[in-house]
Amino acid sequence: MFHVLSRSAIFGLALLDFTAAANYNFDIGWVTTNPDGRQPRPIIAVNGRWPNPEIRVMKGETISVNVKNSLGNESTSLHWHGFFQRDNNQYDGPVGVTQCPIPPGSSYRYEIEAKRPGTYWYHSHSAGQSGDGLRGPLIVEDPDSPYADVIDDELPVMTLSDWYHDQIPPLIDFYQSTTANPDGGEPVPYSLLMNDGTTAQFKVKTKRTYLLRIINVSAFAQVFLAIDQHNMTIIEADGGYTKPKTVQHLYISTAQRYSVLIRTHDKPTQNFAILGMMDTGAFDNVPSYLDTNVTGHLVYDSKLPLPSAPSVPVWQLVDDLSLEPIPARKALGPVDHKVNLDLDFFTDFDENRAGFNGITYVPQLVLTLYTVLSAPKDLVQDSRIYGNHSNSYVLKKDEIVEVTITNYDDGFHPLHIHGHAPQIISRTTVPVPEGAVVDSSGITHSDSNPMRRDVWMLAPNGATTIRFKADNPGVWLLHCHMDAGLSMTFVEAPKALQNQQSGIDPAMKRLCAAQGISTVGNAGGNSKDWLDLSNAPTKATGSHGALYP
Repeated sequence: MFHVLSRSAIFGLALLDFTAAANYNFDIGWVTTNPDGRQPRPIIAVNGRWPNPEIRVMKGETISVNVKNSLGNESTSLHWHGFFQRDNNQYDGPVGVTQCPIPPGSSYRYEIEAKRPGTYWYHSHSAGQSGDGLRGPLIVEDPDSPYADVIDDELPVMTLSDWYHDQIPPLIDFYQSTTANPDGGEPVPYSLLMNDGTTAQFKVKTKRTYLLRIINVSAFAQVFLAIDQHNMTIIEADGGYTKPKTVQHLYISTAQRYSVLIRTHDKPTQNFAILGMMDTGAFDNVPSYLDTNVTGHLVYDSKLPLPSAPSVPVWQLVDDLSLEPIPARKALGPVDHKVNLDLDFFTDFDENRAGFNGITYVPQLVLTLYTVLSAPKDLVQDSRIYGNHSNSYVLKKDEIVEVTITNYDDGFHPLHIHGHAPQIISRTTVPVPEGAVVDSSGITHSDSNPMRRDVWMLAPNGATTIRFKADNPGVWLLHCHMDAGLSMTFVEAPKALQNQQSGIDPAMKRLCAAQGISTVGNAGGNSKDWLDLSNAPTKATGSHGALYP
């Protein structure tokens, strides 16, 4: 059943402060609403309301989320973006990797520990559902924050998101169709939202320092941000503290997060516009229907007028690699394992696809985690058993891994890795968005304290090198946060993972069995001859998002 929400209800909910709790019940279903005021459409909501609730806990708390799938026509899942899931790989969330989908009418409980303070978000890891609205902020508060003494108050979390008038499954079909979309261009959204609406307000008092958390939850768009006549001081990026860095403008790629400090003026003489603007330079085309901007407001006095958005002739950006993480950590080394990934777009099984090293990701018959758990110990470190199209690389426990990703495409790509916040060691090309200048002069600490984050931007026709220590046994994806098939798998310390997780959560095992999904064997479901991969999928079986069955 669809519930209809008024626009006023949407914008009111956007600023709600949901009560902090460690236990949540998420009944996931459809509502119909109109967040940009231009066209009502079905949206995936939690407990019959959208925007979805913020999860806010203290560091060290365990978050329990019982998910009931009331969608009727789609399976679902949840990923806890930025959480390392140490000792907890089975709850990471990507369908076909660490869990089976949650089918309509079924429930599943996630149990995750908030070990690391910072700004995160939850979203579906079933194809397309995040873009259809299944997402929300996830905040872990820190009683020991190094900035506690300078923060007077915290503003509501700011989310920025592109918005499509069509549901995502047919857009995926269109995008991948070589007939309907011969150039392979990604579908362009209609609007930009701030806090899932177009009239977000952040009420402030004079002479105070506010903490503002910012999350780009877009499906495709990278976003510029400016607050008229106010600077922002970055103190956190992707869940990691940084030394203070004051900036005039921000550029937030898909899935990135920042925490900034804002110092308010001495007198409440006016209110100030907050401008969010899509980076249209990353779009293959800019259609006439596109509304690139969204305007919110920093409200000093509700009786005063709300000004229009400021004009920004040139976006003045600071290179995020110039940020200095806290605590400082030297560049990892010496390197034990080098991985080279070539990113490109191509046609595969008559679809527009993307991949690493010429391989587009295809889910296997047996989830990669379950292959690890059921494999013989003498074969668990053999990458062949995970299937060619899982694009798996097996890592030994505690080795230093260096990954160089080379972009052979002429577009920007926000890359995300699960289970880690790697050191960004080097780049051949600085990502410079159209209409912006980027100051990279502050990068003087590449060896002594390289930037660490879980989402980084890969420049067109450029290369980026990252490093991390393989000290988190699990099956972890590295993928673009935008494009189909542009994913690969790290099978990290599989022997240690077998010892750490002796079996599959019985509740998940029942969900898998009810859908006929095997939990034993290699990628092709063979548990007798583990090197016989003749049944391992090498072709995507459909591109209809999470539509069920």
